[in-house]
Amino acid sequence: MNHKQITDHGSQITIGITGQAGFMGTHLFNFLGLQENIERIPFEDEYFNHPEKLQNWVKQCNVIVHLAAMNRHGDPQVIYDTNINLVKKLVEALETTKSTPHVLFSSSTQEEKDNLYGKSKKEGRELFEQWAEKNKASFTGMIIPNVFGPFGDPYYNSVVATFCHQLTHNEQPEIQVDGELKLIYIGELIVEFFNKFKDKSLKIKDKQIETYEVPHTSTNKVSEILRILESYKENYFEKGIFPDLTNTFERNLFNTFVCYMDIKNYFPAKLTLHTDDRGSFVETVKLESGGQVSFSTTKPGITRGNHFHIRKAERFAVIKGKALIQLRKIGTNEVLNFELDGSQPAYVDMPVWYTHNITNIGDEDVYTIFWISEFFDQDDPDTYFEKV
Repeated sequence: MNHKQITDHGSQITIGITGQAGFMGTHLFNFLGLQENIERIPFEDEYFNHPEKLQNWVKQCNVIVHLAAMNRHGDPQVIYDTNINLVKKLVEALETTKSTPHVLFSSSTQEEKDNLYGKSKKEGRELFEQWAEKNKASFTGMIIPNVFGPFGDPYYNSVVATFCHQLTHNEQPEIQVDGELKLIYIGELIVEFFNKFKDKSLKIKDKQIETYEVPHTSTNKVSEILRILESYKENYFEKGIFPDLTNTFERNLFNTFVCYMDIKNYFPAKLTLHTDDRGSFVETVKLESGGQVSFSTTKPGITRGNHFHIRKAERFAVIKGKALIQLRKIGTNEVLNFELDGSQPAYVDMPVWYTHNITNIGDEDVYTIFWISEFFDQDDPDTYFEKV
C-alpha cells in the first residue's frame, strides 16, 4: 500500500546536506528520503579537506543545506575558526565551479549574544549573503532556536539530550542555570527547512536573499523540562505507564526520552500474569492518555509490520504463541531481535524512527495486543513502509 507523502509535483530537486551525519543532518536526510521528486546527494565530512571532491559535490546540487559546524570546544576561538573556515571552503567551491544552488544556512539565535559561537554564525551568514549577492543566487539564513529531539548527542546538542541520557543511565541531572528556553522539535524544524526550499528551488527566476527567524514552538524553564522527564523515568521507564501524550510538546519530549533508553537490554519488558480457575488476566498497557488498543492473530510464518512512525508511540504485547519482534533504527544496519512467548507475557515498544515488525515463529497462532498513541490509519502520513 502506498503511503501519503509531502510532495512537490514539479521537477526533481537534487539536495546536498553538509553535516549530513550530525543530529539535524541525519533527521533532514531521512525525512527527504520519504519525499517524492527529491534526490539526495550524499555528503562526507572529508570533502572539506579535498577541494576537488567538494567541487564535484556542489556541482550536483541545486539545493545545499549547510549544517556542518562545531558547537562546543574547550577553546571558543577554535569554534569560531572552524565554523568560518567551513563557510569559506564551501563558498570557494561554489565560486570555482560557478554553481548557484539555493543555499540554506543553519544559524542560531545566539547571533545576538556576545560569544564566539554566535559571532561565527552571524559572520558565516553574512559571507553567504555576499556570495549570493555577487552571483545572483538564492540564499536563506535560518535563525534557529534551541533544537531537541531523538538521537541528539548528550553534553553537546542540547540540555534535553543530556537530561534524557542521564535519567536513562542512572545518572543525576544538575541544573546549571534555570533559564527559560525557546525550543523547537527537530521534526518541526525539518519541515521548516523543507518548506523554505521546495517551491523556490524550482523557480529559477525567484532569486532572493532572506533571513528567516524560525519560530520556536514552545517556551519552558529548564527545571520544568527536567520535571517532566523525571516523571517519564518514574512512570514509564520504571513502571511502564505511558504518560498523557495529548500535548504536542510533551509528546515530542517523550519520543525524545524513549530514544535514549538502552532499548536492546530494556525489552522485552515482563508483564504480570494473574491466573485462577477462570483463566488468566494480563494488564498490557497503563496510560495517562487515550490512543488505541487493538488485537490481532498471526498465523505461523507470517510477518506483520515493516514500517516506522515519526510521530506515534506504539506497544506490542504478545499474549499467546511465540513471536519474533524486530527493530532497526532508520539509517543503521543493526537489527534488534526480541523473542516473546505468550506463556510469559511481555511487550516491546516501538520508538519513533525505528522500523519494526512481528513474525510468528511458533506452530500456533500468535495473539498480539497493540497500543498506539493515536488512532491508526494505514494511509496516515506518519506511517512509512520499510523493511527491517
